[in-house]
Amino acid sequence: MTDVTTAQDSITRYWTERADSYDAHHREQLGNAEVKAGWTDVWRRALPAPPARVLDVGTGTGHVALLLAELGHDVVGTDLSPGMLAKAREKAAGLAHPPELLIGDAVAPDFPDASFDVVTSRYLLWTLRTPEVALANWRALLRPGGLLAAVDSTWFPSGVGPDPLYDRTAMSLLPLAEAASIDDSAAQVRAAGFADVTVTPLPRILDLDRRYGVADGHEVQLQFLITGRVA
Repeated sequence: MTDVTTAQDSITRYWTERADSYDAHHREQLGNAEVKAGWTDVWRRALPAPPARVLDVGTGTGHVALLLAELGHDVVGTDLSPGMLAKAREKAAGLAHPPELLIGDAVAPDFPDASFDVVTSRYLLWTLRTPEVALANWRALLRPGGLLAAVDSTWFPSGVGPDPLYDRTAMSLLPLAEAASIDDSAAQVRAAGFADVTVTPLPRILDLDRRYGVADGHEVQLQFLITGRVA
């Protein structure tokens, strides 16, 4: 078994074990009308008018996929954690037009080229084992003029400390995990061939996090929307 495979096993196991507590926080978030409105506004402003065909990679418990489906987009969400996907499916069952939720690797999504208008992610770039490969694959999945929209932050700019989320081998293979600047993530997007790459700070989300809290293992800090297009 390669180091990369071992690393991904560690990452998948971590998020499956955290599925209950992570989902409880997200249910609380999206049950708060102000928080839900804040996140809905982020995605509404970033994405084209619905219906667009959207792939939400690393969908987790469905935070983004569910919001986008409610906005009227045609959404597919993928994740490698069965525990996280089970929570997403529970919530999706109550929607009139639910997202399709599938087991799948965010680094190598198994779809034909030019299948989507938009690829989205939230809190995923930092934990990608090979972001350069993932971003190149996402770009290939987008149709001409297609959009990448990714929300993330610099969660561990001072290092992960003595008690990392994943095992040491896994952490050593995540080039953005300890990034000191969101510009490092934006640089990866540009290197993958995306055009018109922009980084937009999200101060409204920061204010909401300060007032209502964040999930265990996350810090209250400024988040960013990174977008790029396929020429």
